[in-house]
Amino acid sequence: MLHYSTFLLLTFSIFSSQTLSTSLSTNFTSPIGINYGQVANNLPPPASVLPLLHSLSVTRVKLYDTDPRVLSAFANTGIEFIVGLPDQLVPRLARDPSAASSWVRSSILPHLPATKITAITVGNEVLTGNDTTLIRSLVPAMVSVQSALTALGLDGKIMVTTAHSLAVLETSFPPSGGAFRKELVPYLSQLLTFLQNTGSPFLINAYPYFAYKADPKSVSLNYVLFEPNSGVVDSSSGLRYDNMLHAQVDAVRTAIRKVTPSNAKVEIRVSETGWPSKGDNDEAGATPENAQRYNGNLLRIISQNKGTPAAPGEPLQVYVFALFNENLKPGPSSERHYGLFQPDGTPAYNLGTVSGSGLGTTGGKGNSGNVRSGGTAESPAAQIGLVSSTGYYSTSGSKILMPFCLEKLGVLAAVLLLGWYSF
Repeated sequence: MLHYSTFLLLTFSIFSSQTLSTSLSTNFTSPIGINYGQVANNLPPPASVLPLLHSLSVTRVKLYDTDPRVLSAFANTGIEFIVGLPDQLVPRLARDPSAASSWVRSSILPHLPATKITAITVGNEVLTGNDTTLIRSLVPAMVSVQSALTALGLDGKIMVTTAHSLAVLETSFPPSGGAFRKELVPYLSQLLTFLQNTGSPFLINAYPYFAYKADPKSVSLNYVLFEPNSGVVDSSSGLRYDNMLHAQVDAVRTAIRKVTPSNAKVEIRVSETGWPSKGDNDEAGATPENAQRYNGNLLRIISQNKGTPAAPGEPLQVYVFALFNENLKPGPSSERHYGLFQPDGTPAYNLGTVSGSGLGTTGGKGNSGNVRSGGTAESPAAQIGLVSSTGYYSTSGSKILMPFCLEKLGVLAAVLLLGWYSF
């Protein structure tokens, strides 16, 4: 049996060598993040996860809690964390600001500054749930957390926000017609005022997979997978959309503009997106091939730091779900197969190039255990740039040599170490 301290030493060695290879190859930093869900009973220890993240060039991680094991394991690594405050705490923090102060002091403060916590999500998909007390408590709880951070001088370092299901929209297509559900507008208006005043982003969980699964005969697979297609023109704005994710984001953008002042500026970030590599018989499209194409093409497009058709100058920040397949997630089989990796560290599917037109290195979907509500958006899809099988990244006409082969070896080494450790 490999001693755990030796395991950690070898893991650190792998990480250090990969860090050197990355710095020697133009200091590439991924603009994409990943959701680290833990609704499972067979995941590896957090300390062994770092090489897997580095192999993907991921520098941003989103948690659904403030697990001290994870936050401590990633101290002094430079990885940026979004951490979560659970739904069940929201009403209490809304009623009692001192409870928010206690939570920040016990759950956040002990990890600073060694662990780079950049944002706190208060609850998850609260507004599309059925708990009216929770819905009414959301913004007051966010205000309480913000006040607690301000009292500690952390308000300029840690943002406060919350993530939403695409089901907050009443209309999602065309993007120029995006509108929030009428019954949610009072809460969203209050929330958006808070976000604008604090400079925090609006987080949306967007899954083109749900739209395809609901109507595979009408929704173009190429459109949802970012593959070449004829695209869809928004008849009102005249903008052409060649992938569904961008259409969904711009529908949210339109909805926000309808309930905020004309000079309001609120950044939109995709806090979850992904594609399952396996599903039940009635879950169309849930295959390893489609997961590879979706996530590979997504990484390629996001890496170009471009925005959506309605906001081309605003690079879109995306967090893919999930790092691992999570065997205890409830719901259909697909819920347990959004991960890039199996719990033993082996890839859930081929993470190489995607049929010559993408780099397959991310995947997922997630929640703290709940099955997500799907949003809708319609029609055809895109291809921008290329990642060749040589490991060269083509961006705006220039080539960047990525440490592709070395990082794949790093993943292999990490997998071997995980195997030795579990043995």
